[in-house]
Parts: sequence; structure tokens; C-alpha cells
Amino acid sequence: MRLGVIGGLGPMATAYYLELVVRMTDAKRDQDHPEIMVMDIPTIPDRTAYILGKSDEDPVGPMVLLGQQLKSLGATVLATPCVTAHYFHEALQQGSGLPVIHVIQRTAQLLRDAGVTQVGLMATDGTVESGIFQKELEEAGISVVLPDKTGQQGVMALIYDQVKAGLPADMALFRDIRDRLKEQGAQVVILGCTELSLLKKQCDLGDGILDVLDVLAKESVIACGKPVKAEYEVLFSRFE
Repeated sequence: MRLGVIGGLGPMATAYYLELVVRMTDAKRDQDHPEIMVMDIPTIPDRTAYILGKSDEDPVGPMVLLGQQLKSLGATVLATPCVTAHYFHEALQQGSGLPVIHVIQRTAQLLRDAGVTQVGLMATDGTVESGIFQKELEEAGISVVLPDKTGQQGVMALIYDQVKAGLPADMALFRDIRDRLKEQGAQVVILGCTELSLLKKQCDLGDGILDVLDVLAKESVIACGKPVKAEYEVLFSRFE
């Protein structure tokens, strides 16, 4: 199996995703790692702006074209390290003619299997407003707690004004949003945007955090038929 990556959504999240795939693969030599082809195209129109009707620049066409190009180069499965892009999952899968790893579905299954019944979700306005994550979680029997209006504005500031802008994230702001979600009963807080994944590079985010980029990286290794290191079998610390 050969992995094709539709990347650049955003660029640093794509780079971190590739790092995670390498780290998670139980390899003893270069040749043991998955074969990966990456199209890092940051000019793909913003997914959240399109979903919310703030832009008429449709990102689907460019994403499908990249998927087709990756298929022509020999890719047998696709991944995109952007949660909001999963809003277009069916169109991308049909248009490219390749299976696309659905990280939202896999995250919901992982949490269900771990016995989690309530989660907090930190994600873009596009992901939240579209309901794509909530739907999968609720179908798995998991209720969802969302930040209030001020908290959601804080999440968007972390994603767009800080991480995407190449600036250090306000970790006090992150911890405040995280703690409020836990106070509302969230057993696990999901980092539901791959930009939020990069906060792990700044500091320890605490217990009960599940990063969707970890899930995508692990699923990518498995999809390529490679073994996952034992230390990554469990992707989040135990909840209370």
C-alpha cells in the first residue's frame, strides 16, 4: 500500500503529521517505513470560510485534482491532515477514486471502544457548525460538549491568529477552554483541528486529551500495512 497525502491545510500541521507517521512506525531501517507521496498545496481555498458561506472559493475541486494526481503516481489510499476537510470526504473519495482515511469516524470508534461517554470538542467554526464531528460521536453513543461563544472565539484565535500565523499559542487560553469543557463533564477533550495538534510541541497538554492527528497518523501506518510501535497503541491518558 502506498499513501498519498493531500497536505498544506495547513503546512505545519502536515509536517507534524508526517513526523508522527515516522515516529509511530515500528521500523528498524529506512526500508521498513511506509511509502508516502505528499502534495503540499497551501493555496487550496479555506475550508471553514467556504462551509460558513464566507467565501465562494470551493476547495473540493483542487482537493479532488490532487487526489487524482496522487492516484496516477501510485497512491492506493489517501489521507488529509485537516479535520474540516472531512466535510468533503465523500466528494473527495468519489472524485479521486481512492479510499480516504476518515479520521473523525475512527476517533469516534476509538473513544466508544474505550468506554468514553462524553467529550469536549475543540475545532474550527466550520467543523462545529457543519456538525460533522458531533454526528459521528453521537452515532457512537458519545455526547458532545462545545465551548461557549467566548470559548469558541478563543479556539479560533488559537488556530488562525496564532498557530496558522506562525506565532506561539496562548497556552493559558487553551487551558482555560480545556478546563471549562472538563467542568461541564467532558471525560476527554478532543483536539479536533490539526493546528491544535501543534500545541503539543509547546508543552504537556495534561491528561484526558485526544489529538486527532495522532489518530490519523496511526491509521495511516496501519493502512500502509506497517506495524505500530507499542507505545502508540493507546493515544490518550486514562480519564476519570
